[in-house]
Amino acid sequence: MKKAVILFNLGGPDNLENVEPFLFNLFNDPAIISIPSFLRYPLAKFISKRRAPIARNIYREMGNRSPILELTEQQAKSLEKNLSIQGNYKCFVVMRCWHPRAANVIKKVQVYNPEEIILLPLYPQFSATTSGSSINEWKKLCEKENYKVKTKTICCYPTEDSFIESHASSIKRTIKKLNDKNFKLIFSAHGLPESKIRKGDPYQWQVEETVKEIMLKLADENLDYAITYQSRVGPMKWIGPSTDEEIVKYSKEKKGLVVVPVAFVSEHSETLVELDIEYKKLAEKNGCSFYKRVPALGVEENFIKALTKLILKPEERGNFVSSLTCPNKFTKCPCK
Repeated sequence: MKKAVILFNLGGPDNLENVEPFLFNLFNDPAIISIPSFLRYPLAKFISKRRAPIARNIYREMGNRSPILELTEQQAKSLEKNLSIQGNYKCFVVMRCWHPRAANVIKKVQVYNPEEIILLPLYPQFSATTSGSSINEWKKLCEKENYKVKTKTICCYPTEDSFIESHASSIKRTIKKLNDKNFKLIFSAHGLPESKIRKGDPYQWQVEETVKEIMLKLADENLDYAITYQSRVGPMKWIGPSTDEEIVKYSKEKKGLVVVPVAFVSEHSETLVELDIEYKKLAEKNGCSFYKRVPALGVEENFIKALTKLILKPEERGNFVSSLTCPNKFTKCPCK
C-alpha cells in the first residue's frame, strides 16, 4: 500500500531578490493577518516592502539565502529511510510561503498515486498561523482538484516521548561541555500576538507543556529555566516574556545563558541570525558570562523516530493524530 507523507514547513527565500515576495506571501496569509483579502493584499504589499531591507540584511548573514529547504529535505530523506522498514512510503516537502508550494507538489503526489496521505507539519506545537494554515491550504487544493484520497493529519506532538527525549538529550550534550554551571536555561519559541491566543489558539499552552515534559527528563540536572518568546513584530501586544528582554535581565545578573529553540526543528533566520548573532551580542553587551545555543533538532535520531511513530500511529479523533488533548477553551485546535 503506497502512502505519501507531506512535510509542511514555512520556507524561506532562495536569494536576496526573493526576500520581498517571500514576505508578501507570509503577510498575505489570512491565518497571519485576519482581515478581508481586499484589505490584506495592499497591507501585505506595504509591510513586505517596508521590512524587505531589514530582512535582506538578515539573509546576508546566512549566505544570501535561507537553508530551510535543504534542511527540510534532509529530514524528509531520513524519515523516508526510517519508514521504508515499515512499508511503501514517499515523503514530499511543501513550503507555505516559498517554493516548493503546495499547488506544485500536489501534482507530484497525484502522479505517485498513493492510497493514503499523511499530513505532517514540522511545527511540534499547533498554531492556526502555522500548522493550521498549511493544513487548510492543502485541503482546499484537494477540493479544488477534486482529489479524494484517505488522509490522516498529524495535528501536533508537543509531548511525544521521542520528541521530548530528542530535546532533552540535545540539552544534555550541550551543558555537559560547560565548565561554568552558573547559567539560565532559556527556552525560546516564536511569539504570537496575544489576540491569537485569546481567540483560542493552543500554541502557548502547548509550548509550556513541551517545556514541562523536557524538564521532567532533566530533573536530575537541577536546572534553572525560563520560557520566552522571540521575533516580535508590529505594534500589537505579543505573548511574553520576550526572549531579548529576558536575555538582558539574566545577563545583568552575570549568569551564563543556554538557549534552546523549543518550537523550531530546523535552522533558519530565527536561530542562525536572531539567536546566534543578535541575541548573543545583546547578552555579551549586558555582561553574561557565556552564551551557548542548543542546535535545532534537525535529523537528530530521536526526533526522526518521533516523526516515524506519529506517522504509524492510528487516528484518534476523526482523522487526526496528536500527543495530547487540548482543553476545551482552545477552540482553534482542529481535533475538536
